[in-house]
Amino acid sequence: MTNQATSPPTTAETTAETTADLWSSIDALWTWLEENRPIDGDQGGLLLRILKLSEEVGEVAQAVIGATGQNPRKGVTHTWDDVQGELCDVVITALVALRTLTPDTREVFARHLARVTERSLGTAPAP
Repeated sequence: MTNQATSPPTTAETTAETTADLWSSIDALWTWLEENRPIDGDQGGLLLRILKLSEEVGEVAQAVIGATGQNPRKGVTHTWDDVQGELCDVVITALVALRTLTPDTREVFARHLARVTERSLGTAPAP
């Protein structure tokens, strides 16, 4: 039996794997939501998913208020880890809403990110 050492994945390999996992997860979440709509038609799809995005943004605000103890009646009720989790929920919800709008989610997002990066930093992100 030979012992073959494998080298750790490179950053590019890890990034590519994470990106693939991201988009396959978004597709899986979208499929699950499509199969479990409580309301048929557009009201059960895009419109409600966009409203859900607003709800998630509100939860970020609530977590920030709670992490900083800005409500004197409640005090500190959240942590910055809670804020991070809520921000992740916003990103996931936005990507699922984008997937509801177009099956070309990955390409649409990549093009838009390149435009924003170019406009803001003067250079497009590396592929």
